[in-house]
Amino acid sequence: MPISHKNKTFATLLAFLLGGVGLHRFYLRGMRDPWGWLHAASLLASLLVFLAWPQADWFFQLLPLILSMLVGFLEALVLGLMSDEKWDARFNPDSGKQSDSRWPLALILVLTLMVGAGCMIATLARLFDLLYTGGAYG
Repeated sequence: MPISHKNKTFATLLAFLLGGVGLHRFYLRGMRDPWGWLHAASLLASLLVFLAWPQADWFFQLLPLILSMLVGFLEALVLGLMSDEKWDARFNPDSGKQSDSRWPLALILVLTLMVGAGCMIATLARLFDLLYTGGAYG
């Protein structure tokens, strides 16, 4: 059975787009990854908050998923900024191929930093608005 070669650009893209539900973790480490399941559980946690507290602000109902998405952005940066040699040693030790990251990875990293930082600032702003003004600004 041939050993699959894990693509660093694809893993970073998965972490950027679907890191909140842990698909990048399952791609890299398989279905037994506990951190991947913790990401996936954020969907269930948001649903449980919605069912337990239906009159809550949407922000609090989605907070578990929002936090998981922010961690996914951080994981995308960590994965994408890892050197190709370290990547291959960790995720492709027996594949027989070498990774060669190019410009698409750099563009994904720039986009991840822009969107991730914007989401972090928006999350903090909304949290402080709700905690200190009761949601007076939106």
